[in-house]
Amino acid sequence: MGSLQTPIGMRSSSLLDMSCGYLLKELQMIWDEVGEDKFEREKVLLDIEQECVEAYRRKVDHANISRSRLHQELAESEAELTHLLLCLGERSVPGRPEKKEGTLREQLDAIAPALREMRLRKDERVKQVRSVKVEIQKISAEIAGRSTYEESSTNITIDDNDLSIKKLEEYQNELHRLHDEKNERLQKVEIYICAIRDLSATMETEASMIITKIHPSLNDLYGISKNISDDILKKLNGTVVSLEEEKQKRLEKIHHLGRALSNLWNLMDASYEDRQKFAHVIELLSFEPSDVCAPGSITSSIIQQAEAEVKRLDQLKASKTKELFLKKQKELETTCNISHMETPSTEVGDIINLVDSGEIDHVELLNAMDEKIARAKEEAASRKVIIEKVDRWMLARDEERWLEEYDQDENRYSVSRNAHRNLRRAERARKEVSKITGLVESILVKTKSWEAERQKVFLYNEEPLVAMLQEYNNLRQEKEVEKLRLREKKKTIPQPVAQQDNFYVARPSTSSRGISNRSINGGYGSASPLNRKLSRGFNNTTNYTALGTSLRRESSVIIKNTWP
Repeated sequence: MGSLQTPIGMRSSSLLDMSCGYLLKELQMIWDEVGEDKFEREKVLLDIEQECVEAYRRKVDHANISRSRLHQELAESEAELTHLLLCLGERSVPGRPEKKEGTLREQLDAIAPALREMRLRKDERVKQVRSVKVEIQKISAEIAGRSTYEESSTNITIDDNDLSIKKLEEYQNELHRLHDEKNERLQKVEIYICAIRDLSATMETEASMIITKIHPSLNDLYGISKNISDDILKKLNGTVVSLEEEKQKRLEKIHHLGRALSNLWNLMDASYEDRQKFAHVIELLSFEPSDVCAPGSITSSIIQQAEAEVKRLDQLKASKTKELFLKKQKELETTCNISHMETPSTEVGDIINLVDSGEIDHVELLNAMDEKIARAKEEAASRKVIIEKVDRWMLARDEERWLEEYDQDENRYSVSRNAHRNLRRAERARKEVSKITGLVESILVKTKSWEAERQKVFLYNEEPLVAMLQEYNNLRQEKEVEKLRLREKKKTIPQPVAQQDNFYVARPSTSSRGISNRSINGGYGSASPLNRKLSRGFNNTTNYTALGTSLRRESSVIIKNTWP
């Protein structure tokens, strides 16, 4: 019992300062009064002590749990604060204690303001990032050409692990770039629209219909934001290009019609009033496509009116063209004939038929004739010196033929009415004939030089001049040889025989007939110069041959009569 009593005393003494000590004392008093057994008392006290231990244990466990929770909250707060600092890209936050001091609750209370501040900063940063990303997606949708866009924040994904100022600046830079791109696209759209309106005004086409056909948002009347997608920009550019090509085609057509009108007016000698009706068409001849910008400058009606006028003048110019063509053809033939050139072949009848049927361009025809005439005149100018010398040679040849006939006339010295005139002419002819050799050589040199320069043969009335001159030289040499032979033969024949020969040789009579002064062309009809030349040479040779034959015949007769 003593062993039990001691703990009770000790417990009693330890519980005196506690509220339960009084109750224990009161319980002992009751037991004493009642006379409760010591063992029962000990049992009750053990029960009370057990209950107290359990109560303490529960309290201690609860306190431990509370302490653990505070430790966890403090750790979580520290971790959250550190995470927020990392997410927001900040190194520290004002008000955060540098050292851990005080109880757990004091430490929590000390970190709570900093944690609260960082949470507010995070929320603000998230709002900023969300706002920027919403704008980015909105502008991106406009650039992509999507007509509808939902601004629901649920469509925005934000990385909570990276909310730094650097990341926000990246989003803002992206937004700024997209704003610039959007403005640039809007400017391009406006430039394209203005170009379409200007081109449409120049050609009097409906600009509003063209723009609306590309996309309704481009028409200000619809009151919706303009579509600035790549597809729209491509369509706008294609439309502008097609309008510029149409403008180019119209201007080229007007230029063609303007030149045609100008040529026709000059050809038809149109009046000032007729020309003034289409003065605006002529003014556009000096304009480039970029210079034509006045409204209504190149409308389809202007082109139609100009085409109708050209058609009307074309119908009137056919007769005038035929008249001018024939006139130019005659001028060409005259130029060629004067210079003894071959006239370029021209089917006059076929060309007249083409002019009547409208299958040939009249202006081109007359221009072609002008070019032919110019080339003919240029070649005639280059041939002028040679032709002049050839004319002199032809005249000298006529004198040479006359002199030959004159020298064969036995009565040339007889007294007659024209004898003295023929004598003077013979003197002049001998002077001219003496110059033929040098003249021919000069013509040959100049002709060969002309041929070498122009790389073609010099034709005189469709015959090579060099061949004509060389053939003339050959025939002249042959005649000289024949003359020498006849002279030698005459020397071998007795004088009476030579005198009898006069009865058998036909001689030209200068007293009874005049020797004609034939011109270069008139003396030979339509024969070519080379044929005429050869014919003359052969005729002269025939005279010499007849003379030789007559001499041989008379010589045989004399020999027979004198032979014993």
